Amino acid sequence: MLSRLTLTDFRSYATLRFEAPARRLVFTGPNGAGKTNLLEAASLLVPGRGLRGAKFAELARQGGAGGWAVAAQFSNGLEIGTGAVEGAPERREFRLNGVKPRAQSDVAEQLAAVWLTPQMDRLFTDTASGRRKFLDRLVIALEPFHAREIAAFESASAQRNRLLAEPRYDPSWVAGLEDAMARHAVAATAARLGLIARLNASLEAGAADPFPRVTLGLACPIAQLLDAAPALDVEDWLRGALAASRATDAAVKSSGYGPQKADLLIADAQAGRPAALSSTGQQKAMLIGIVLGHVALITALRGAPPLLLLDEPLVHLDAQRRGALFAALARMDAPAWLTGTDQELFAGLDAARLAVRESLLEHQAFRLRL
Repeated sequence: MLSRLTLTDFRSYATLRFEAPARRLVFTGPNGAGKTNLLEAASLLVPGRGLRGAKFAELARQGGAGGWAVAAQFSNGLEIGTGAVEGAPERREFRLNGVKPRAQSDVAEQLAAVWLTPQMDRLFTDTASGRRKFLDRLVIALEPFHAREIAAFESASAQRNRLLAEPRYDPSWVAGLEDAMARHAVAATAARLGLIARLNASLEAGAADPFPRVTLGLACPIAQLLDAAPALDVEDWLRGALAASRATDAAVKSSGYGPQKADLLIADAQAGRPAALSSTGQQKAMLIGIVLGHVALITALRGAPPLLLLDEPLVHLDAQRRGALFAALARMDAPAWLTGTDQELFAGLDAARLAVRESLLEHQAFRLRL
């Protein structure tokens, strides 16, 4: 349980020291009151750009000193803090129990967070890039080192693109970068495939019932080869493919092979129909099912549930599916923070309710001015 959240010059909050009154919280209030800002702050307690994917420089409060900070204490004594780096607005640092960790993966090993936002409702009709980012967040929650593999591939690929743009480049240098690209691409793809297999099994076992079951897949040449050949053989193939495509890649200034070409496939498990062809309400139910299945998977593999952040989760849900979501949250007993504009819609959920009005929180006698 996230028991205390402290904010400094974060978004609409000047200062906040918030003691969570329960394991599950519902923040309600009008649009623009600051509800999502609280969930975004909590999402930044794990590596990445948080639930909005915002630039770090945009997190500082308008009219503030320019920096920002988020800190949290958990019921097991864990303390995590993060904030802007002075002089480097697009960087942030972590503190784990008061000490700077060796790597951000150290933080991810201590805490997992899963979230659902209104922007994710477009997942099924979004670009392949949006679905890859969604998939990679699911992977990183279980395999923190996956972020390093993706970043290492992107770095080697960018260096290769710069070299190929030169009139004369050193082929051995390019080959070295292609070797790194092949290793990181195969490792990243294998991690994606592993997560998909585990999540499909979790959903098939009914982890998200009664929400619609989906089947996930990965459209990716590297993934297809990994299904039939050892990883080392796939790395050899990818090195050869990259070497053979240098002229083409130089012309388009991009690599034609790698994890950046993959797409997450989502289909209705019962009908076999692509999720993009389903209704808006059905798509939202499928998305919630994926998130709940992921929560169950994390709980089973890590031995503890993740922090679940649901921003406006009831949009597009009828009364029956709202009840199904509340029942699932009670069954999983994961620490969860939810937001909405209408408090009455959460009547069936066992959770503490807090009203948010212009960055002012109210919970019975509990009141904090920010």
